[in-house]
Amino acid sequence: MKKIEIGHTGIIIEKNGIGCLPLQRIPKEEAVVLLRKAYENGFNFFDTARAYSDSEEKVGEAFKGIRDKVIIATKTMAKTAEKFNEDLEKSLEMLQTDYIDIYQFHNPPFCPKPGQDNGLYEAMLKAKEEGKVRHIGITNHRLAVAQEAIDSGLYETIQFPFSYLAGEPEHALVDNCKKAGMGFIAMKGLAGGLIRDGYVAAAYIQTQENVVPIWGIQREWELDQFIDCVKNGAELTEDRLKVIEKDRKELSGEFCRGCGYCMPCPVGIEINSCARMALMLRRAPTKSWVSEAWQEKMNLIDSCLHCNSCASKCPYHLDTPTLLQENLKDYRAVLAAGGDPSKVPFKGL
Repeated sequence: MKKIEIGHTGIIIEKNGIGCLPLQRIPKEEAVVLLRKAYENGFNFFDTARAYSDSEEKVGEAFKGIRDKVIIATKTMAKTAEKFNEDLEKSLEMLQTDYIDIYQFHNPPFCPKPGQDNGLYEAMLKAKEEGKVRHIGITNHRLAVAQEAIDSGLYETIQFPFSYLAGEPEHALVDNCKKAGMGFIAMKGLAGGLIRDGYVAAAYIQTQENVVPIWGIQREWELDQFIDCVKNGAELTEDRLKVIEKDRKELSGEFCRGCGYCMPCPVGIEINSCARMALMLRRAPTKSWVSEAWQEKMNLIDSCLHCNSCASKCPYHLDTPTLLQENLKDYRAVLAAGGDPSKVPFKGL
């Protein structure tokens, strides 16, 4: 097992954490079992959020009685000081704790700072003075906001998407974070499900100094894979480097990361899945994606209003309506080919 300090916080953790967003998709009893198993096998850093429906409640139940043994991070999407305080108190209640180790502003479109009309940063400072928050962090999907947070000197951690598909701007962000003494928490280490081999993903991130990945898990076999990486290590072998090279080639250019910040759609299109359907058909078992239920979801793309609301909210500046249309063409081509994606020259990549 490898230990790391998160920035200059003094918090020492295993250099792998658990992202608790997927836990909202499974029953409470199953989530608690997974979380306890993770803890019992070396994991001690768990990241959740007020916005992840009942995830906080499940984390709180799992670590009841051993709160001092784990590091818990959560987040608020509050835009006002009043909502900030409301979220904080609710998170403390759900997590069954009187303090949060790292409290993060959750993907704000701006960098909260002292002196702004919203009073957000002042509310965070007050919470820290009261002992309800121990360290201040921020999460984002926007390079400009993330860099502004680093330059501000106001934050102890930053959480940002990072995997072996990351480009030069993301790597520069990691370097700048280290220079500033900030911890870098890597969300989407599996690129929202596009990376299919957890061992390869873990092996790569282990080579990145100052980067702590939080692996999103909702099934025991997923957790077992990362437990193995933690206990026995994951070397960046020649074969794994070849997988990375292949994936980088296939996934180069513009593609949907599945972050979901484009949602909701006014006509009900599940944009964060439909806009990367071509990739999922090629990189995941096809059968589940060509079901009647998914055909209905994909056909909704025909109802697109081209209002560009999704594009305006995309942190990666994608032309989302066009991406949806291209993925729909590819999807229908796969259906016409009897569900065999190998027979289709994909366009929506």
